[in-house]
Amino acid sequence: MNGITYVQGDATSPRGKGVKIIAHVCNDLGGWGKGFVVAVSRRWPEPEAAYRRWHRERARNDFGLGAAQLVRVEPYVWVANLVGQRGIRTGRSSGVPVRYEAIDAALGLLADRATELGASVHMPRIGCGLAGGRWDRVEPLVVGRLVDRGIPVTVYDFGA
Repeated sequence: MNGITYVQGDATSPRGKGVKIIAHVCNDLGGWGKGFVVAVSRRWPEPEAAYRRWHRERARNDFGLGAAQLVRVEPYVWVANLVGQRGIRTGRSSGVPVRYEAIDAALGLLADRATELGASVHMPRIGCGLAGGRWDRVEPLVVGRLVDRGIPVTVYDFGA
């Protein structure tokens, strides 16, 4: 047992009481429009708008691989945009865009904010969709950065 709760369901409808942070991985190009972010944008416009502004103003902020941005979408719900993907996969791409070290760094920042807020963290299998990562590489990062600090984590597998 690694301390992560796995459930079937939609990570944009996090379960439980208290403050909740929905975490997902973004690319470093400012692109938003495929994968889990589509479901996020369907529920709340703020995370996409904040991410695009963060990227647009990157010369004057911390945007880049390993960065984390938290956006409040409801009184007790936040969305964490974690930059853990270099570019995007295209037809000509070789390799995968996931950057495990960037996900690790962003999870560290997320852990600090979750601790400040007294929040639980909810996510799909981050970095393992369009970013092309493997959960057996991401899961230990989630455990090390969040679970080992006492932060409750729920991972949602969509569909049945």
